Amino acid sequence: MSKQRILNIDSLSLQEIDTDAELIPLMTPEDEEEMNNEPLPETLPILPLRNMVLFPGVVIPITAGRDKSIKLINDANGDSKIIGVVSQKDETVEEPGADDINTVGTVAKILRVLKMPDGNTTVIIQGKKRFEISEVITDQPYLRASTREFEEVRPQFKDPEFTTIIDSIKELAIQIIKESPNIPTEATFAIKNIESDSFLVNFVSSNMNLSVKEKQDLLAISDLKDRALETLRYMNLELQKLELKNDIQSKVRFDLDQQQREYFLHQQMKTIQEELGGVSHDQEVEEMRVKAKAKKWDEKTAKQFDKELSKMQRMNPQAAEYAIQRNYIELMLDLPWNEFSKDNFDLKRADKVLHRDHYGLDDVKKRIIEYLAVLKLRNDMKSPILCLYGPPGVGKTSIGKSVAEALGREYIRISLGGLRDEAEIRGHRKTYIGAMPGRIIQSLKKAGTSNPVFVLDEIDKLATGNQGDPSSALLEVLDPEQNKEFYDNFLEMGFDLSKVMFIATSNNMATIQPALRDRMEVINMTGYTIEEKVEIAKKHLVPKQVKEHGLTSKDIVIGKKQIEKIVTGYTRESGVRGLEKQIAKVVRNVAKCIAMEEEYSVKLTDEDVIKILGAPKMERDRYENNDVAGVVTGLAWTSVGGDILFIESILSKGKGNMTMTGNLGTVMKESATLALEYIKSNAEELGIKPEVIEKYNVHIHVPEGATPKDGPSAGVAMLTSLVSSFTQKRVKKNLAMTGEITLRGRVLPVGGIKEKILAAKRAGIKEIILCEENKRDIDEIKAEYLEGVTFHYVRYMRDVLKYAITDQDAKNAKTL
Repeated sequence: MSKQRILNIDSLSLQEIDTDAELIPLMTPEDEEEMNNEPLPETLPILPLRNMVLFPGVVIPITAGRDKSIKLINDANGDSKIIGVVSQKDETVEEPGADDINTVGTVAKILRVLKMPDGNTTVIIQGKKRFEISEVITDQPYLRASTREFEEVRPQFKDPEFTTIIDSIKELAIQIIKESPNIPTEATFAIKNIESDSFLVNFVSSNMNLSVKEKQDLLAISDLKDRALETLRYMNLELQKLELKNDIQSKVRFDLDQQQREYFLHQQMKTIQEELGGVSHDQEVEEMRVKAKAKKWDEKTAKQFDKELSKMQRMNPQAAEYAIQRNYIELMLDLPWNEFSKDNFDLKRADKVLHRDHYGLDDVKKRIIEYLAVLKLRNDMKSPILCLYGPPGVGKTSIGKSVAEALGREYIRISLGGLRDEAEIRGHRKTYIGAMPGRIIQSLKKAGTSNPVFVLDEIDKLATGNQGDPSSALLEVLDPEQNKEFYDNFLEMGFDLSKVMFIATSNNMATIQPALRDRMEVINMTGYTIEEKVEIAKKHLVPKQVKEHGLTSKDIVIGKKQIEKIVTGYTRESGVRGLEKQIAKVVRNVAKCIAMEEEYSVKLTDEDVIKILGAPKMERDRYENNDVAGVVTGLAWTSVGGDILFIESILSKGKGNMTMTGNLGTVMKESATLALEYIKSNAEELGIKPEVIEKYNVHIHVPEGATPKDGPSAGVAMLTSLVSSFTQKRVKKNLAMTGEITLRGRVLPVGGIKEKILAAKRAGIKEIILCEENKRDIDEIKAEYLEGVTFHYVRYMRDVLKYAITDQDAKNAKTL
């Protein structure tokens, strides 16, 4: 057994086949001449082929299925191994006769017979030379015919035209191999190594994509040059077809890469998602479309949604913009378009809820009830924009939740403190990576209704940064005439905020932009009196802290007297936040005693309060004394409510200069200068000798020098203190005053009257001097808050001195 390399007709590649025959792997001219000189037998068994033509020198495998063919192969394989191979005229004929086969064929030698696993017989044969059938002798057991030589006309030696044709055939054959995806590149090596011109023509003719008739016509051409020229023509045609086919395929492949490739990948992704239990892209889009049918949006909004949904459906889910587009669609579906909660118009219940949750705050409760009453009568009203203004801890934020419960609406709260990015209000544009809607739209999405109670906490603490001015962005939100079409940059369309009840909270109206302040209805929430703080602690703070610390009402009892002691001795504020902390400290001490099984008094006494909280810390805001001339009690307003302050002045020998200490602001220093100049110009009227003013320096001091102090309301106190020092007459006891002064001797009204009065009551003040125009502020305060205090209303500065400094100490006054 030997291994030799032969050409495989099916794949046109070099293969190794085990055979004991002497094969001609690649035919040389000498081999061809030797083969042509072999004698032709007089008769040959004829093997008809259905769909192929055998050319001289070419090796092909044949599968024999007909009984006659198998019999022929078996007989020939045992004898000379030489057979005649011809092609059928009609391949459908099952039992071909003399008239069904072509007359020109090829003598073939059987190289190998193989029994296949499926029972068929495969025989490998090699063409030798052509022959022509003279006569069919018999068709049993297979066809046998007498034959004669088929003469081949060869060109003369070194015919340049023939040489050119052969070279062209080689070049075209190599081109066809490169263009054809089905022919391995190894075939190029085989073509280049063929030396015989005749075998080259036969080999190429056998492997071209031609019909059986075309190949038979080539086999029947006796002139080699003509056969080579005809073969070259077919090859040119074959190459053009291949190039056109490849061009078309490249275009189709390009389209497939651009469009179909994505489609197939999407289909695969869809299948994978479904297998994993997820939702496919198309199914998700369809679910969104079904969800949209239940929304109560208008035609414009519905049109916008359909447009954006179609855009998302066309997008690649792997694209960066897809996530933003999906977020946008989901936002539109989640927003409460024209979805409203039903208002509860039971005004008595609403009033009960407001009084249950908050003690006092009558102005706020009155305004809410008024709004409910109008809404009940009209049933369609733009919600007001309320701004609750007051010191910390008075319940501005918590009242929003009570209002929501009273109305039966959803409650939303956002803190605006330190907000410096306009996009937090209006949202980002969709073109930005990580774009999101503003906090207004996001909060409405969470609320699920278009008419919640919306608390904008700490609106006075909005900041301005490089990202814009958020307070200006709120102008549209808090304008009942504009917020019907509030435009969010992410949503890119208007959303109706006119049914939202906005409640803003603020500690300082001065820091709010004037245009924004103008859009809101300001409700002043002043501080609580001692009586109110006691009631709030009794009804709300103590039960809350007892519950939060895991105790019950049986474990601790704090009496009204002890609560009042905590209020007066340990807190100094307008609100109740500090009071709650002190109560929590008391409750914690009781919880510790219970946990450690220590003895304690269930009902707290004054001694227990001092033992737990220490000595009272807030006694210094009490009224002290005015045993010395020049000491006056003033009233001031701070961010935490009202307070009293002491203004002291003293004389020393000098040249009439004035100095001031106590961390005073510009306005307060100007008030002192103003008072001194008024005194100089009206010295005789005030009973002051002019030479005293010239020979004595005056020093003004306001205690608590570490605390900045400023404002015009200390003007009357400065004046009174200076006059008291120059006249050496003491100021009336238990007296406080507030008001601004002018050069012409007028007293002007000031603000924060209620807070100042509350501070005066805490300090034990009995008489208060106010500007006559501040009487309207006193009329708005409950009478119970004014008990025990006498008010003196003045228009001129001399009237202040009349009430503050009397002649009762004139005999004891020091003479300057």
